[in-house]
Amino acid sequence: MTNEEYPITPAVRVLRAKKIAFIPYLYRYEEHGGTHQFAEEFHISDHHVIKTLVFETDQKKPLIILMHGDREVSTKQMARIIKVKQVVPCDAATAQHHTGYQFGGTSPFGTRRQLPVYAEKTILHLQKIYINGGKRGFIVEITPSDLRAVIEIIEVEAAILPNS
Repeated sequence: MTNEEYPITPAVRVLRAKKIAFIPYLYRYEEHGGTHQFAEEFHISDHHVIKTLVFETDQKKPLIILMHGDREVSTKQMARIIKVKQVVPCDAATAQHHTGYQFGGTSPFGTRRQLPVYAEKTILHLQKIYINGGKRGFIVEITPSDLRAVIEIIEVEAAILPNS
């Protein structure tokens, strides 16, 4: 894939500035397709496709949580971990306000302002991960060590199976 074939997003600019090698993937974005759509199209385990989720505390402080595509975030566990009463997912407009990215195209790299980034700790044990590159229909493949090289990660254990 040449430079002209994938978008040069704030996330890509950050990865380039930090000299992080990545493999870009373009796919047909579908509303509510989630990580499963990308995983299915490229025959990759949903577990390796990482969601970038934007949440707020009860004090309206934004944060990012990186989670496996086949897991969900226990908001009760996250609230306990960060010692607040409540953690709730942001709606699309609020998430975009905090990150600068359109909902469905949120990357943890190159956000409008620096937000704390929490990651399910098992993500960091994978050989490679697939994470949003800053635009709907655009994923980048990187290593977890490169993820750590780009952003400060706070490891957590807050994953639950869907519908738990």
